[in-house]
Amino acid sequence: MKNLFKPIMKNILKLLLLTALLSTEIISAQYTDVINSNRPGKSMMAFSVGKSVIQLESGVFAIKEEHDLIGYDANGFGVDFALRWGVIKEEMEAVVEVQYQNDTYTSPIEEYKRSALRTTVIGAKYLVYDPNKYYEQKVNIRSWKANQGFKWRQLIPAVGVFAGANLNFSDNPYNFNTNIIEPKVSPKVALITQNTLGTRWVLVINIIYDKITSDFKSLNGIITLTHGINEKWSVFGEAQAYDGDYYRDGVFRAGGAYLINSTMQVDASFSKNIKDTPSIMYGGVGFSWRFDKNYQEVRIKSPEDRKKDKANKSAKKKEPKLNKNKEKKLKKSKDEE
Repeated sequence: MKNLFKPIMKNILKLLLLTALLSTEIISAQYTDVINSNRPGKSMMAFSVGKSVIQLESGVFAIKEEHDLIGYDANGFGVDFALRWGVIKEEMEAVVEVQYQNDTYTSPIEEYKRSALRTTVIGAKYLVYDPNKYYEQKVNIRSWKANQGFKWRQLIPAVGVFAGANLNFSDNPYNFNTNIIEPKVSPKVALITQNTLGTRWVLVINIIYDKITSDFKSLNGIITLTHGINEKWSVFGEAQAYDGDYYRDGVFRAGGAYLINSTMQVDASFSKNIKDTPSIMYGGVGFSWRFDKNYQEVRIKSPEDRKKDKANKSAKKKEPKLNKNKEKKLKKSKDEE
């Protein structure tokens, strides 16, 4: 089973990586009129929340875990928390992610309770490329369908990068191998692509290299497809692949979100992995809230305005030269007189 599973996971990760790289050959300001949350999926979108905007994303979940070979099971609950804060530039945000879990572990020989911060990550995300930043769409006044339909340039994604660190300052009972001590700090990096397809579909791909300097390093891939049903409701489907020396798995997630107002969202989701060593099921609900009172609108000039600015700068550079030429001619004419 192990020998068969390893090439399957590598092929899934290669497919995700190839899709992301093909997309990177090729939405204006980061701030949107309504909250844009990473929940309830596990992927990270390419865009930041906007400079000076603070966004909190949290949730509670129930977990059931069973291992067919060892014969143990674990049942409990957990809490997810993420802080996103737009800092320095419109394209950048600071990120803090924490997951706490509490469960009861039961095997044929023992039973005990476990609880710990399962993951703690701090870092920063930066939008490297936005294909629509200086793009002006021509409006077809005769066809609403033409304006709202699919366009080939939508295959050009926004591209972001994330760099951060996993923090591990206590004995973690949720390590993949409890006999090996994880380092206190280990790097985490990610490549992020995001496509808006039409007006109601969003495709996000994450390629993640996690715990790089540790024995638990892994290459992970996530692909998330979200569909907006209407102005309030949206649904999503997600697939994630893990490929590491100590853990390989695939996870599928599905769920939906409801927009309460422009700054608040609630969500629910369910996830299931494909292995039975162990078999893991999650189910949870969440809430996202945005504080944007300090946000100052960032205006992006149209291509025509940028051309005018460029022309004006060129004209100003030439003005001193023209003046000097005139002065030389005047001086020459005076000398001749």
